[in-house]
Amino acid sequence: MSTAVAEGKTWGGGNQPLQASYGKMMMWFFIVSDALTFSGFLAAYGFSRFKFIDSWPIADEVFTHFPFLHGVDAPMYYVAFMTFVLIMSSVTMVLAVDAGHHMNKAKVTLYMFLTIIGGLIFVGSQAWEWNTFIKGDYGAIQTEGGNILQFGKYVEQDGEQVFKRVAVRDIAIPATSKERVQHERKNGLWYVSEGTLPSYTMDEVIHGLQANKDVLVRTQIINEAGEKTVLSREESINQIMKNGKTVVEGANLHVNEYGSPLFADFFFFITGFHGFHVFSGVVINIIIFFNVLLGTYERRGSYEMVEKVGLYWHFVDLVWVFVFTFFYLV
Repeated sequence: MSTAVAEGKTWGGGNQPLQASYGKMMMWFFIVSDALTFSGFLAAYGFSRFKFIDSWPIADEVFTHFPFLHGVDAPMYYVAFMTFVLIMSSVTMVLAVDAGHHMNKAKVTLYMFLTIIGGLIFVGSQAWEWNTFIKGDYGAIQTEGGNILQFGKYVEQDGEQVFKRVAVRDIAIPATSKERVQHERKNGLWYVSEGTLPSYTMDEVIHGLQANKDVLVRTQIINEAGEKTVLSREESINQIMKNGKTVVEGANLHVNEYGSPLFADFFFFITGFHGFHVFSGVVINIIIFFNVLLGTYERRGSYEMVEKVGLYWHFVDLVWVFVFTFFYLV
């Protein structure tokens, strides 16, 4: 039997499998392995959500912000905008690859540039969303058992009574006594230290709740109507006084004002991992873009490198569709 010999850019792996070059085959291997990694992350998210299905945060209540529109309730609008931008960048990448097949340097340059702009917009938007999620908006109370209690009141909207969140800062009554100093190793026991102190103490929140007669407490438990359970006035005060532990503002890897800390853990990990992929893709696209400007692929007589980075970019786009579905829609 004769041994296949590599000629030019065709892989000599035996009968030219899939009619693909060696570089393109390796990109496909990477994509398959990375797809399995993302599948594992999303499967873990799905199992965790199913386990805590009765107390999982509602996406429409978490992702309600839009840049430069403070105080406007716009659930999922900005996430939809981010998704649209990323999908359109995938379209421009397709056009860049097609232009490369026709050896049209000018169009490849244009569409690669538009792809890079779309990627930068998406990464910047994700950074803004992270910042907003970390800072939080309303604050909440964490109980001794780790559950989250939120504040709100009923207001009339379109002839119906609708529960609207109320921020902790709007009801807490600051104490007139001296503010407690954060305990650090240098001013106490050398082996003990505290994290950042919350803006308000439990006493300040309790006094504020008692003073605001129309404010109620909402638990993280979802009722049969698919909404968070709102307690009566008496139950609200009793719940805060008996089980209230500390004020929670925003979300991090330990606490989450929107509900289960697991939601924040998965959000940071999965969207951060995907964001790293997008950022890496933008960097690679910039390198390819400058190679196009320098005429590197014109001299090679092939724009296959654009096609290979295009495969990666489409994969990143497809993964976001699943992340978007799992986190924001389901």
